[in-house]
Amino acid sequence: MTGTTKAGAAGRRTVFAVDEDAALAALDEAWVDGGYHAFSVDHGTWSAISSAGQVLTGSTPDELDRNIRAHWQEMQ
Repeated sequence: MTGTTKAGAAGRRTVFAVDEDAALAALDEAWVDGGYHAFSVDHGTWSAISSAGQVLTGSTPDELDRNIRAHWQEMQ
């Protein structure tokens, strides 16, 4: 088993590779109304900025989502 799957004409990627564009769009859709914006990923660090200017990070989209959720709950 090689751990890869076909990624269209762009080539091959590992099974566990994240579709960054789709993940960023999902995070934006889930949190933009909660005051979070500027979702990005750079060298494996996922980040967002709160409406107060705080930078939240995670090593995966799921970890960033959990960190945003915890931050949002603290602000309530």
